[in-house]
Amino acid sequence: MKKSIIAVIVLSMAFFSLSCGQQKKEYRIAWSHYTGWEPWEYAEHAGILKKWGDKYNITIKLERINDYIESINLYTAGKFQGCAMTNMDALTIPAVGGVDSTVLIIGDYSNGNDGIITRGEKSLKDLKGKKVMLVQLSVSHYLLSRALDMNGMQEKEMTLINTSDAEIGAIFKTQKDAIAVTWNPILMNAVKTPGATMIFDSSKIPGEILDLMVVHSKAPDELKKALTGAWFETMQALEDKEKMKAAVEYMAANSGATYDEFIAQLKTTAMFYKASDAAKFSKEEKLKKTMDYVRKFSFDKGLFGKAAASADYVGIEFPDGTVLGDKKNVKMRFDDKYMQMAAEGKL
Repeated sequence: MKKSIIAVIVLSMAFFSLSCGQQKKEYRIAWSHYTGWEPWEYAEHAGILKKWGDKYNITIKLERINDYIESINLYTAGKFQGCAMTNMDALTIPAVGGVDSTVLIIGDYSNGNDGIITRGEKSLKDLKGKKVMLVQLSVSHYLLSRALDMNGMQEKEMTLINTSDAEIGAIFKTQKDAIAVTWNPILMNAVKTPGATMIFDSSKIPGEILDLMVVHSKAPDELKKALTGAWFETMQALEDKEKMKAAVEYMAANSGATYDEFIAQLKTTAMFYKASDAAKFSKEEKLKKTMDYVRKFSFDKGLFGKAAASADYVGIEFPDGTVLGDKKNVKMRFDDKYMQMAAEGKL
């Protein structure tokens, strides 16, 4: 009898030890306020993120960082396993910093969320000799560069004024001769100013300013699958007429916008609601052309650092295995594997 009791105790202790050893691993994911990234917060609010974490026996800890660039710096420093960021910033911060990163999800592209506004000038040609406010070396700077290039102009024809995104909207409204390059929601509010004109916006360069979920390439499959599954389930909710209203109401309130304002922002954000569309986009030749623009702009502006001798300094790999730049220093990877799995219902 004593032997039976001892055996039960031993088995119980073994089971307890095994259970303790199987505690869920926690992975931290960073994001910051932006129309195309608000769905991450809704995914957590609605229990979608937890559901997919449970499916793969992991815990996903979503954390909002109010300073966007700081969120990327923390990711680059290894404090987070994933982070929401643009394609340009993914290249110029973690990739250039030597952190091997994978573009897990292509969530959307700016389709009017970024623009150039004036208080009188009616065309880009009118910017000659003028002062232009923007957050230098940001996607706004990239947008301006592309706009000028498309119109046969150069930056040296104007004076760029580095202006914080926290101040640019107020300055534009109070200065009658103001010219600014900025993004939503600052842009949509500034353009309501009497006399304001939008002379160029990101819809003229579709598919170039991308909003992504980037993870460390060595991150486990469980995390990659869970994040991808959660994201595209959230996208399904936004396409569902019954669920969409509640989702948008939550995201609008969370971002400090009204329901109508958030709907307006969604209209200028080309969301990939279907995983199949996101996967297809990642395989298009246009993406390679876009990243070639981005890397050359970034190198020309010194964003690759002093060690870089050319735009080829960092390798960018695409789903078909081709590489832009140094094949021996690939640090940014576009991977369609998990988006394709989502599209095929295999997650």
